[in-house]
Amino acid sequence: MKATGVVRRIDELGRIVIPKEIRKTLRIHEGETVEIYIDNNENIILRKYSAMRKLGDFAQNFVDSIYSFVKHSIIITDTDHIIATSGDLKKEYHNCSISDSLIRTIQRRENILERYPKTLKLKDDFEIECTYVMNSIICHGDAVGLVIIFSQTEKITELEEKIAQIAAQFLSKYLEE
Repeated sequence: MKATGVVRRIDELGRIVIPKEIRKTLRIHEGETVEIYIDNNENIILRKYSAMRKLGDFAQNFVDSIYSFVKHSIIITDTDHIIATSGDLKKEYHNCSISDSLIRTIQRRENILERYPKTLKLKDDFEIECTYVMNSIICHGDAVGLVIIFSQTEKITELEEKIAQIAAQFLSKYLEE
């Protein structure tokens, strides 16, 4: 564990305030949910909650199956990280933090289609020129991630657009069960 040097008092309702600097570092925004754990040493651990994280191997098998059909790179994200990826740059992306622009796309619940090459910033330190489609994954009314299909060599067609929509809707339904 890393010490922060921050000490907070618990109020009469049992609440504590997580300092702004720590929330910013951990990308915890107002209204988001955190999980509370207790480790073997009776330490309280707060972790940003991600409904998408529970998909695990299922998400990876899902994108691998889609990739075998469309032959374009596919990424599934939660609100902070890439949780599954398939395609040419698979090792570049797996389990990386996503860019601030993708976080804003999730927060705005956007669905984006770029049929002509445009810069796509997947990570803060990595961007590519490609065509792409993005669809927000909505679970119980909350935006929880994105499905992204992209290609550096070919145009994204209506087929990939529909597949991204279906994938986002399928994952939404899967998470709601």
